[in-house]
Amino acid sequence: MKFTHSNTYNWDNAFRGLRHPMESYAKADSRFGLADEENWISAEVNEVAQSYIDNWKNEIVDPDKESIVEHLYENGTLDCGKHHACEYAFIGHNDLDLAQRMIKAGSPNDKFLRQIFVSVDITAPLYFWKELDTYKVGTTANSTSTMHKLANTPITKECFEMDDYDGSLKLFDKEPYNLDEYVDDMWDSIVDYCETLRKKYLETKDMRYWKELIRVLPEGWLQTRTWTADYAVLRNIIRWRKGHKLSEWKQFLDWCRTLPYADELLFVDNE
Repeated sequence: MKFTHSNTYNWDNAFRGLRHPMESYAKADSRFGLADEENWISAEVNEVAQSYIDNWKNEIVDPDKESIVEHLYENGTLDCGKHHACEYAFIGHNDLDLAQRMIKAGSPNDKFLRQIFVSVDITAPLYFWKELDTYKVGTTANSTSTMHKLANTPITKECFEMDDYDGSLKLFDKEPYNLDEYVDDMWDSIVDYCETLRKKYLETKDMRYWKELIRVLPEGWLQTRTWTADYAVLRNIIRWRKGHKLSEWKQFLDWCRTLPYADELLFVDNE
């Protein structure tokens, strides 16, 4: 299972909307924008960090500019390197305090999270996609086509989810004949059977072989989808899927922790 091309969007609009109910725009202290890559790395991030220290020096005990700069690198950089520019989002002290109070107050107070969008390419087994499809509200997915492309490339073990695979598990004990069978033996048979059906379909163009291949294809088959959701959906997933026995959910939550301001918005009050 892997996650690539992660992007988040609409931070400026989401945090401006956060101020609408009380029209408290004068208290907004976040900064959003674009900077050329060199300036963001060498100048802009330091300027924002210094601004943070200057504005809140009475509330920060012994401000460590280096740690603030590091925090901005890790969280504030939304998309760096595209056309030699960096998109950044620096969430200020005031805005973050208001955002976290709204999150802790629960729905519908935290609805600004629905306007922070996230998109990612996820390569995952079919059995995980069935689980993730539980979260349909506010999500969209566009997938590679099993129907159209299944027969195009050879079927091997690499086509299936094998992250925590243990082929040494014994299936049948055939003592005293020393003919024990293991999970590896089972998978070799499954892969061989699927690959034989694929070849027969290509050779004969008989749709019955293709249908049989679709019918027996294991749930561990890897499929890539571009999955789009928002921070509100991710918070729900984190809440209901932490500690789940399916190991892929832990991988999903680990990916969530790599997103901008994950600790401050996604995981705050959600442990």
